[in-house]
Amino acid sequence: MLLWLAQYFQQDFGFLRVFNFITFRAVFATLTALVIGLIAGPPVIRMLTNLKVGQAVRTDGPQTHLIKSGTPTMGGVLILIAIAIATLLWGDLSNRFVWIVLIVTLGFGTIGWVDDYRKVVYKDPKGMSSRQKYFWQSLIGLVAAFYLAFSVSGSTNTQVIELFFAWMRSGFTLALPDKADLIVPFFKTISYPLGAWGFVALTYFVIVGTSNAVNLTDGLDGLAIMPTVMVGSALGIFAYLTGNVTYSRYLLIPHIPGAGELLIFCGAMAGAGLAFLWYNAYPAQMFMGDVGALALGGALGTIAVIVRQEIVLFIMGGIFVVETLSVMMQVAYFKFTKKRTGIGKRVLLMAPLHHHYEQKGWKETQVVVRFWIITMMLVLVGLSTLKLR
Repeated sequence: MLLWLAQYFQQDFGFLRVFNFITFRAVFATLTALVIGLIAGPPVIRMLTNLKVGQAVRTDGPQTHLIKSGTPTMGGVLILIAIAIATLLWGDLSNRFVWIVLIVTLGFGTIGWVDDYRKVVYKDPKGMSSRQKYFWQSLIGLVAAFYLAFSVSGSTNTQVIELFFAWMRSGFTLALPDKADLIVPFFKTISYPLGAWGFVALTYFVIVGTSNAVNLTDGLDGLAIMPTVMVGSALGIFAYLTGNVTYSRYLLIPHIPGAGELLIFCGAMAGAGLAFLWYNAYPAQMFMGDVGALALGGALGTIAVIVRQEIVLFIMGGIFVVETLSVMMQVAYFKFTKKRTGIGKRVLLMAPLHHHYEQKGWKETQVVVRFWIITMMLVLVGLSTLKLR
């Protein structure tokens, strides 16, 4: 919105040309989201407290978490509001990638809101049934995947439409351009053609998988939000470089016209995340709930697909990956041993992984800060793929 106004008046006020620089707008999108979050935080906490939107703590979790029962949840609404306002203010609203990321983020946020609402109203820690949640996640993920399959491959909306109809006329067999290939980091020329169906399948799993991975990680005060801020900020750098012809050619990464504008969204996500952390740091004054975790995970996955860095997301978001694998491993081994011996056994003391370390005697703050440090190292490894080829 501000970009449009600046371009309209820049002939009369030359200094407004600074709005044409993505980096300038990204900085102020970050600050805008941060300020909105910090100012709106106390009223949101009071509102959630008055509405008695308190967290229902799972009874089979660590006993030390029972004192958190009643802490306002659904604080992710604060994150989404800050992100949306900052992005709409500072972003280029004619950019198709900005809108698809916003739609996916708010769509997953809506699913999380319904899930959290059921937890609060019915006092059920499980919330929405897994089948319902997965159905709506899949619907949004598939729609986004089909759109991105042609949006990433085409430079303009016209080319996107032409590519889509060409794919239909070919009997759904037309190969996508090279920029839609799966890129293997640390190598200059290794990439794998996916085809439209392969691209859709990969995108679906990245978006839905990342959304659920962040949600599983959100179990301790500040544990999920800071890795999200770090990974999101790194993806913003990838977006800026991918959207720039010169940088993308020099770094041997695909040039995706318009992707650079996602730096605005990533900046807003970082600012909103830091503002939320102010109130979510131990001892948390509010939790983000599924409304925040599902939305932020969906956003990270969508951005990674647009900038063609799915494997790098897997590296940088290693904490999310390990947390998810810990749950899958725990459940699979329990079912396997129960079927074989009649008594289910566990690999970990408790899943997800952060609870395992709590059971081993680590303090909650130790687990959180150490996971932050690991994420920081993984993000640096992910950024190194830009040059180490």
